[in-house]
Amino acid sequence: MYPKLLEYQNITIYTYAICIVFGTLLAILYTKWQTKKRLNLVLPNIFFYLIFIAGYVGGKLFLFFERPIYYIQNPKNIFSIFSGGFVFYGSFICIILFTFWYLKKHEITILPLMDILAITTTIVHAIGRMGCFFAGCCYGKPTNSILGISFPSTNSVTVHPTQLYEVFSILIIMSLLFIIRKNKKFDGQVFLSYIILYGIARSLLELFRGDSRGFIIQDYLSHSQFIAFIFISITTYLYLKLKSITL
Repeated sequence: MYPKLLEYQNITIYTYAICIVFGTLLAILYTKWQTKKRLNLVLPNIFFYLIFIAGYVGGKLFLFFERPIYYIQNPKNIFSIFSGGFVFYGSFICIILFTFWYLKKHEITILPLMDILAITTTIVHAIGRMGCFFAGCCYGKPTNSILGISFPSTNSVTVHPTQLYEVFSILIIMSLLFIIRKNKKFDGQVFLSYIILYGIARSLLELFRGDSRGFIIQDYLSHSQFIAFIFISITTYLYLKLKSITL
């Protein structure tokens, strides 16, 4: 399924993997630069290694949750989970939990750093979604519009390029976060704004998704929409609470 960027003898480099690695490296460089500039803090490399592991485990774990009955009935296929594919919200949740634990353990101020990591997330996410586009996964519903694209995984059926829709929406969110950061009234505002903005964008994008994924209510409420709703609800409450404290 994954397009090959480079192949030599028995060594194959896939475009999807290159996008993930490039996005991760760019995000690490941005984070190191911003934490040094804004917080006078130098994060050790182990922090980023552990974040990568947390994101990998979370993305794969939620991939299992999308089809738990199938994998329970076909335990041998559990190993196929590790061959490709991630659930973004799974990676995001595990990374957030790990980051909060790590920062508290090392007595590092949490909210200012989370504001930096919010923009970091948009960097790696946008480039990662480009990887999805090249891989032909996470595609949309069939369409006859001029925007339609066919992938090998859609059997020549023209579908919405929802991967590119998401890249575009993430870039818009990134731009808004820079504006919010410039005018922010309290620590954590950028981070909480990101969760709300992405939750809204993702919920709308799910309406165009056509690939096989998990649903809470079949064909009406996907796992991602359900998680987004929970995130938006909790985050909105925290946003208003933190905002009222600064007034």
